[in-house]
Amino acid sequence: MPKRIEELLEIVVKENASDLHINVGLPPMMRLHGGLVKIDNEPLTAEDTANYMKAITSREHQEELQKVGGTDFGFAFKDIARFRVSVFKERGQVAMALRLIPYKFLTFQEIGLDERTMRYLLTRPRGLILVTGPTGSGKTTTLATMIDWINTHLEKHIITIEDPIEYYHTHKRSIITQRELGVDVPTFAEALRRGLRQDPDVFLVGEMRDLETIEAAITAAETGHIVFATLHTTGAARTVDRIVNVFPVNQQEQIRVMLSVSILAIISQILLKRVDKPGRVAAFEIMVATPSIQNLIRERKTYRIVSEIQTGAKWGMVTMDSFLANLFKMGKISFEDVMTYSYDPESVKAQLAAEGVIDEELAKTTIKREGIEEMGE
Repeated sequence: MPKRIEELLEIVVKENASDLHINVGLPPMMRLHGGLVKIDNEPLTAEDTANYMKAITSREHQEELQKVGGTDFGFAFKDIARFRVSVFKERGQVAMALRLIPYKFLTFQEIGLDERTMRYLLTRPRGLILVTGPTGSGKTTTLATMIDWINTHLEKHIITIEDPIEYYHTHKRSIITQRELGVDVPTFAEALRRGLRQDPDVFLVGEMRDLETIEAAITAAETGHIVFATLHTTGAARTVDRIVNVFPVNQQEQIRVMLSVSILAIISQILLKRVDKPGRVAAFEIMVATPSIQNLIRERKTYRIVSEIQTGAKWGMVTMDSFLANLFKMGKISFEDVMTYSYDPESVKAQLAAEGVIDEELAKTTIKREGIEEMGE
């Protein structure tokens, strides 16, 4: 007899797992500290997964599943957590992936971001702040922390546009309007356009998926609003190039200029398994748009952004490589992860060896980096 869906969700919340996977032929699995763990021993039947789906999925979403083979939504589990749910068909059977969205907002310190830098960025009058990284790298949590900080400390009208709504915010010092795709508004671009007439100060765009949304987000940032958005890229240079390349060639020059004026910061992140205790830790690359970086974007010299970040510590900038090296020095992540996820592993290794952090034996090791270059692409 399989566990009831409520029991599974309670285990996920209690263990602080990030995801629950429901598939035919496998027992229910949860992602715990990056690895997959069985919750039960009994493999699920097609009837089991269909029953789990019906227990939490509205009639409208069940109809969408039948029509297009998949549906996404968020739902509250008792008063302890929210889940983002993706229901889909595979080999004709129902499967589900549920992502745990905790109710509690984290602080910048808990996430690992410098509060002074964040405070500087979040109190700017306008501009685009992009949070980038592969799926499951904690972008949603970082954005929720930023929105909560503004909501707590500033008097603003914040409009979030999400698919589906994940973190629920209550009004604090700010007014917060949360709009869900498919429920409150048909598209991100439409919500941004309409939102400009709703006396907004801050927009959160769940994801910049297409040319129309990117254009609307850049325009909103140019016209005196703070705009937060996510992209599945890694690194500031790649993020700028990705945005520009979405546009037709004849528009790219204009977009470079608009982007150089509107960009405030690009925060790239990945989540890594901790070695000092159970759990995961985020590593960040932070680019703050200084006049020289804006110039590099305008002049198509994005390949030089990394060296600007290296010398931009006084602006709160940090490269992914130095962030990873610091996490390793603090004993939080493995040497293998430093080598795997750094952009220039050889120079990181040389630096760690020069500082006496690693011995000669470790300095000679080579790590395979298959597929890492395209991570998040």
